[in-house]
Amino acid sequence: MGIVAWIVLGLLAGMIAKALLPGRDPGGLLVDLILGVVGAMLGGFLASALFHIHPLDGFFDVSTWVTAIIGAIIILVAFRAVSGRRA
Repeated sequence: MGIVAWIVLGLLAGMIAKALLPGRDPGGLLVDLILGVVGAMLGGFLASALFHIHPLDGFFDVSTWVTAIIGAIIILVAFRAVSGRRA
């Protein structure tokens, strides 16, 4: 996938992760983008390490979206834990 596809996938995965885990988070659309892109990379890494597959081949594959959203949820939970301690 190209860099634009990664950004779009990350933005949407971050927004879906925030919709699945509602709550107050610092930041807005930019934080969604960053968490989503990092989450997509984390999800792809975990899927390839645990299941020996490469799910981030195509933008419209279901496995791409599932791994990106799961990774974004993991990153969002970690972000909330870190930012909650500083507040």
